[in-house]
Amino acid sequence: MTEDRNFDDIAHKFAKNIYGSDKGEIRQVIVWQDLEQVLQRLESDKKTLSILDAGGGLAQVSQKLAKLGHQVALCDLSSEMLQLAKQDIEQNGLLDKYRLIHSPVQDIAQHMSEPVDLILFHAVMEWLVDPKHALETLLEQVKPGGVVSVMFYNHHGLVYKNVVCGNIPHVLDDMPHRKRFKLQPQSGLKPEEVYQWVEQAGFDICGKSGIRCFSDYIGNMQNMGEYQYEDVLALETKFCRQEPYLSLGRYIHVWAQKKQEQD
Repeated sequence: MTEDRNFDDIAHKFAKNIYGSDKGEIRQVIVWQDLEQVLQRLESDKKTLSILDAGGGLAQVSQKLAKLGHQVALCDLSSEMLQLAKQDIEQNGLLDKYRLIHSPVQDIAQHMSEPVDLILFHAVMEWLVDPKHALETLLEQVKPGGVVSVMFYNHHGLVYKNVVCGNIPHVLDDMPHRKRFKLQPQSGLKPEEVYQWVEQAGFDICGKSGIRCFSDYIGNMQNMGEYQYEDVLALETKFCRQEPYLSLGRYIHVWAQKKQEQD
C-alpha cells in the first residue's frame, strides 16, 4: 500500500455490502455489547460525553451513541462517505448532535479544541500506510480517564481464512497483496502489536472481542447440518471473548482507558 485508502469511488457499494449484511450485523452487535460496558464506565462521571468517530464512514455506531444524547465529531477522509453519513444522520434527526470533519485522521488535532471522552476507531487502520502513527495521533486526543474503542482487521484471521479456502501457497508466500476484492483489506494487523501500541500510549486494556470468529469460516458444503442466522449470532456472542476463538476473529475489537495523569 502506497497511500491511505479513500472510499470516494465506492462509497455507495461500501455502504450496501459492509453495513447491509449479516456480517455487518454481527459486527454491530458485538461492538455495541462492548460499548455498553464503556458507557457504564464513562457515564458515572458525566451525562453528556464528547465523542470522536475517527474514519467513521456512515456513523452507524456513533449514531446509537448520539441517540443517547452524546455529542459526536465525525471525521472521514472520504467526502462522499461523509455526505452519505450526513444524509443518514439527518434522516434520523441527529444532525444537531454532530460536527462533520472532512480530514484524514492523522490531522485531527487541527480540528479539535480539547480532548474527548471517547474515540471510536473502527476498521480504519488496515487501510492506512502507517497505522501505528495514526493510532498514536488519535490516542493523544483522549482525555485522562477517557476511553478508546479500536477495531481492526486481524492478521491471524486472514491467515486462517486463506488456509480454509485452500490458498495455502499464498499463505506460505506471506500473503502478498492482491488487487481484487476492493472491499476486503489486503493485509491485517497483528493483535499483539496493536495491544502494545495502545498500552505504550498510557492506556489500560479493559476488554477484547473477536468479530466473526466462526461465521467467516463456515463453508457452503452440503449436509452440514441445519442452523439459522440467529444460531450463528448466538455462537459468535457466546465465544467471542474467549481464547482461542477471540484471536481468530476476522476483526478484533479492543477498548482501553487512558490512565489518569497522576498515575
